[in-house]
Amino acid sequence: MTQPNVDDLVQSIASDTGAPPETVSRMVSQTWQAFSDGARITDYLPVLVTKRVREDLRSQSRHNHH
Repeated sequence: MTQPNVDDLVQSIASDTGAPPETVSRMVSQTWQAFSDGARITDYLPVLVTKRVREDLRSQSRHNHH
């Protein structure tokens, strides 16, 4: 199965968070793999992956600012 509109997800997350697209792309790829491993229903993967990557980036930026 291919990842639908991964480039769109990456661009959206990168522009919203200010993170470099390369970093976002790597995180999306890793998160996608973790979430899809053994998943029977993949309809919601783009939403779940996007949410997790945004949360991870937010928590990283909070840690970097302290």
